[in-house]
Amino acid sequence: MIARPTLVLAALATALVLPASASGAQRDGSQVFADVCSVCHASGRDGAPKLGDAKAWAPRAQRGLSSLTDAAIAGVRKMPPHGGKLDTTDLELRRAIAYMVNQSGGSWAEPIDRAHPAKARSGQEIVHAQCLNCHAYGQHGAPRMGDRKAWIGRARDGFDSLVQSAIHGHGGMPARGGMADLTDAEMREAITYLFQTSVKESK
Repeated sequence: MIARPTLVLAALATALVLPASASGAQRDGSQVFADVCSVCHASGRDGAPKLGDAKAWAPRAQRGLSSLTDAAIAGVRKMPPHGGKLDTTDLELRRAIAYMVNQSGGSWAEPIDRAHPAKARSGQEIVHAQCLNCHAYGQHGAPRMGDRKAWIGRARDGFDSLVQSAIHGHGGMPARGGMADLTDAEMREAITYLFQTSVKESK
């Protein structure tokens, strides 16, 4: 008979080596690319479209995410089903494809897990994680955080218009500030935080 402590240790060891998909975590596109897709798509091995090759990815992107995902799930030419890693979920494949398209001239939003949505991030969290990369010092024409006059000017067409311009991107700012997984509600929270903090700090 196997001792109980041995069984417990064996169970823990098994849990520690489970792949991300089996443990319930869903990797983002960049993680799936690094773990699965980079074997071929980093170098263009076996005719795979190379990451960053806009010319090679453009006609594929025109087919749309659903078509590309179906091909990745089933396998195509020298690419095995699921990129050879059957524990990779369909959602993770979709995210990896979106990532590769975006790194090769596209501007797709990374697919989200609608069945298990992540906890919404606060405006402050988003601003400090991403937005301050430009808004802290006014890079690329971004209104600097704390510049009351600049922010009031940006909101002259209404706050909703300001939020929509951030969602879709404008000038040197990419859609959703470069964080494709941000929801519209999170974008509104981030813009609200930037606007209110800037007006308040500059009175």
